[in-house]
Amino acid sequence: MIISASSVGVASGGVPANVRCPSCGQLGTFEPLGQDLLVENGVRIGERRCPNVCCRALIFAVWQNDRIIRSYPPLRIDFDKTNIPTAIISAIEEAITCHANECFIASAIMVRKTLEELCRERGAQGNDLKERVRDLGTRIVLPRELMDGLDDLRLLGNDAAHIESCEYDKVGKDEVEVGIEFAKEVLKAAYQYSTFLSRLRSLRKNP
Repeated sequence: MIISASSVGVASGGVPANVRCPSCGQLGTFEPLGQDLLVENGVRIGERRCPNVCCRALIFAVWQNDRIIRSYPPLRIDFDKTNIPTAIISAIEEAITCHANECFIASAIMVRKTLEELCRERGAQGNDLKERVRDLGTRIVLPRELMDGLDDLRLLGNDAAHIESCEYDKVGKDEVEVGIEFAKEVLKAAYQYSTFLSRLRSLRKNP
């Protein structure tokens, strides 16, 4: 975005921003710091501060028509790491980081890497990822819909990873967001449902 000095004005005040903090990961209402700058086409630029008293991180945000179109540091998709192995966390967090920085092809490759790490951690066997994904279904219990979608998740990263494929450059924001959210649900089912069940059962009173 190119902004000329003559097009910049000062807003009468800043509007709060309801976002997830890129630093602490908490969702909150970020209050403005000082006055915003107004530029052409309804674009507003300003600083906001995390309301979490243990964080207080700053973000620099760009709005257009009351919608954040850019922020620095970039906003990230939230992810619960509870009970998930380190190698898998590393892969999906890199996918999320690439997505936040609009590196969508790299993000798709890391979504595939997340699936590869899941297969490795659960001991799935096969000559390629397609076979290992099929074998994974015999080693973990997943809802049928998640199991059916694993092959689509594999192909998302596969198309991105092979530059000779005519499909690789079609991987964009929407495809990657769906891929990350789907991967999160698979990991939740594989590693976190049992914890939720244990917590629920611990609340039952003894007869």
